[in-house]
Amino acid sequence: MRTITLIVIHCSAVRTNQTSSVAQIDTWHRQRGFKLGIGYHYVVRRNGQIEQGRPEWMVGAHCKNHNKYSIGVCYEGGLNCLDLPADTRTPEQKAALRQLLTELHSRYPKAVIVGHHDLNPMKACPCIESVTKEYADLQP
Repeated sequence: MRTITLIVIHCSAVRTNQTSSVAQIDTWHRQRGFKLGIGYHYVVRRNGQIEQGRPEWMVGAHCKNHNKYSIGVCYEGGLNCLDLPADTRTPEQKAALRQLLTELHSRYPKAVIVGHHDLNPMKACPCIESVTKEYADLQP
């Protein structure tokens, strides 16, 4: 079993009129050369549905230099209608994301929940003002 020290939140970088399911992201990642397909472990859809990507036991491909010890969670969205980074999460997504993070926190209580940009400041992803503050109650 892998030792998980990080849960990394991402956005799929699509506008509100675009979709990004596990199947779509899997295709995009394979097109980018990810031999094992989707790099995220979970995708949270706008309607609040949580889709399983890679199994948790498998190393992800979502955050360079941090994949070995992290779980990658992606929410559908992250761009406004002008293609600018924005927190586009729906109320259903916010509730589902919190539910998923609560479950992950119970399995990995020592894992810190961060946004992709916290590990790579060159990224706007996940387009949430402060992941660590929003989920302060779930931090170790």
